Amino acid sequence: MTASSSLANTSHPFLDGRAKRLLIGGQWQPAASGKTFETRNPATGTVLAQVAEAGQVDVDRAVAAARQAFEGPWRRFKPDERAALMHALADLVDTHYEELAWLDTLDMGAPIRHTRGARRHLVGMLRYFAGQATCIHGQTAETSLNGNMFAATLKEPVGVVGAIIPWNGPLWATIFKTAPVLASGCTLVLKPAEDAPLTPLRFAELAEQAGVPPGVLNVVTGFGHEAGAALAAHPGVDKVSFTGSVATGQAIVRASAGNLKRLSLELGGKSPHILFADADVPRAAQAAAIGVFANAGQICSAGTRVFVQREIHAQVVQAMAEVAATLRVGPGLDAESDIGPLVSARQIERVLGHVESGRAQGARLAAGGERLSGPLHAQGHFMAPTVFADVADGMRIAREEIFGPVAAVLPFDDLDEVVRRANDSPFGLGAGVWTRDIGRAHAIARRLQAGSVWVNCYNQMDPSMPFGGVKFSGYGRESGPQQLDEYLNVKGLWIQHD
Repeated sequence: MTASSSLANTSHPFLDGRAKRLLIGGQWQPAASGKTFETRNPATGTVLAQVAEAGQVDVDRAVAAARQAFEGPWRRFKPDERAALMHALADLVDTHYEELAWLDTLDMGAPIRHTRGARRHLVGMLRYFAGQATCIHGQTAETSLNGNMFAATLKEPVGVVGAIIPWNGPLWATIFKTAPVLASGCTLVLKPAEDAPLTPLRFAELAEQAGVPPGVLNVVTGFGHEAGAALAAHPGVDKVSFTGSVATGQAIVRASAGNLKRLSLELGGKSPHILFADADVPRAAQAAAIGVFANAGQICSAGTRVFVQREIHAQVVQAMAEVAATLRVGPGLDAESDIGPLVSARQIERVLGHVESGRAQGARLAAGGERLSGPLHAQGHFMAPTVFADVADGMRIAREEIFGPVAAVLPFDDLDEVVRRANDSPFGLGAGVWTRDIGRAHAIARRLQAGSVWVNCYNQMDPSMPFGGVKFSGYGRESGPQQLDEYLNVKGLWIQHD
């Protein structure tokens, strides 16, 4: 299906002109204050919908509904019943996927090819965790105590989970947070990003249709400083799962102290992408460029520090600049667009500020560096893919997360040097390595301080593999069996037999 499809040529079925409401305890309701806020299309600046602006009262109600559901009928669901419900939800997401992809593109700007392309992964994520629901088990232990003792562990759901998600992949983040909650038997209060709240709300409608009981999934739209902060500090929340900035993650850690909530935090990144001279250089350079420019650079694991062995440095800079020049930047619903707009005026100004700092600190601009303003781009937040060469490690563009399509290319000479420089960062989310030397690949992968290391590929993800960071990139994992453990408590069971 292309952008000229019947769906793309009609108004989106979810955008019916009515204000979007909160989902609390199975009821769609306005915010207690009556407040709403606008969500806009970043490609055109047009208002898509008015959305309920939740506050403390709404969060209180949502947490109470989640607690009631957790201690009520949801607790009596057997693992196979939770699995069946999740497969039903996966079927509905698959059936309605074109609509969901288009809604993601309208609300946050990613090219429709990008949002459509996640279908297999996201439907697969729901099905993977449906399987995990029937795989929760403890262990027996042979103790060294005298007497006849039976000892075992039980795994039990943590309870009420608060999830706070970012705007750079609304459907991705919603499914990443919802799937382990449903599989584990927890309940959820979801706070979408204010810049892209629509897809999570539509997903919640599908969850109701699939048979998710009232109160198991609640959605409170609103702003981070109010609804998000209230959720993070709420004494009725047993765990918070957050994806977003380091500063907000640190605030959530402080807020969690009131009742010592369990936390999982997937935070920022400044990932190194390392190209050795023996690599397949054209392929590696193409991957390095896409590793920065995909989703307009609005990916936490974007490989924005491109370390290139000196022998091929000039060749890679030229190749990346050529990729930047050939990528089509345009509205996300244009099927020919490779890169869409940045999500907001605030975000593009932030990115342009980093570009100016790169120039001021002496980096050489090899491609891009400007906001696009032609007829196709005049109403949106479009940024040219940007490549900086002659970058030094201490420059802002090499140290700070930009969250835009800006690559910093840095030369290096040998393995020990590049490991030291790659690890000299407060972040540790992902890392990429390109080399034909398998021994070198194993050696450097073990030494890089990152939650994921990709060799001769970049930013690969699968429901079976954990994803997360170290250092300022957070802790806890998403995907894989490791994620389910984040939502389970382990209880020791001791039975003395006479």
